[in-house]
Amino acid sequence: MVGALAVLAVVVLVVARVSRGCTFSPGGPTVDAGSLPVVDAPAELRELAPHVEFPVRIPAVPAQWRANSLDRDTVGEVTAVRTGFVTPEGRYLRLLQSDAPEAALLAVEAGTDPVPGRGVVDVDGQQWGAYGRDGQEPTWIADLGDVRLLITGSGSEADFRTLAVAAVTGEVLG
Repeated sequence: MVGALAVLAVVVLVVARVSRGCTFSPGGPTVDAGSLPVVDAPAELRELAPHVEFPVRIPAVPAQWRANSLDRDTVGEVTAVRTGFVTPEGRYLRLLQSDAPEAALLAVEAGTDPVPGRGVVDVDGQQWGAYGRDGQEPTWIADLGDVRLLITGSGSEADFRTLAVAAVTGEVLG
C-alpha cells in the first residue's frame, strides 16, 4: 500500500508540474498578468450604455491597469454594470454602476448580511460611504444623483482613490 501511495504521489507531482497548477510562493499568491483575460472596457461600456436606464461612465484608469471583466447584471430590481480591473501589483478592483438606491446596491454586492458602515471618505470633493467588516474587502459607494458608483476589491486605499477619481471624472455616456 505504501508503494501505491508513493507512485500516486509521483503522478500527482508530475501532473502538477506539467500543468503548472501548483507553485511554491513563500511571499504569498502572485498574479501572472499575462495569463489574465483582457477586455476593451471603453468599447464594451459604449455597447452597454444604450441598454441601461442610467448614464454609464467610462473610468479613466491608469494605462497600466487592465480591465479583465465587464458585464451587465440584474438582481431582482437592481441593474448594474460591473467592470473588473487588475492593478500592476495584481490587486483586483470592481466598479459597479447602477441607478439603484445605495442600500439596494450594497445588498446586491454584500448579500443578505447587513454590512456595517465605516464612515465617509472624501476623494477630491466627492463623498463616498465606506462599508465593510474587519478582514474583508472594503466597499465604497458614491451617489452622483442619476447614478450610484460602488467600488470593492482587494486593492489598497490608494487604488480605491485612483478608481474613484477615474470613475467620477470619466466620460459619461447617455
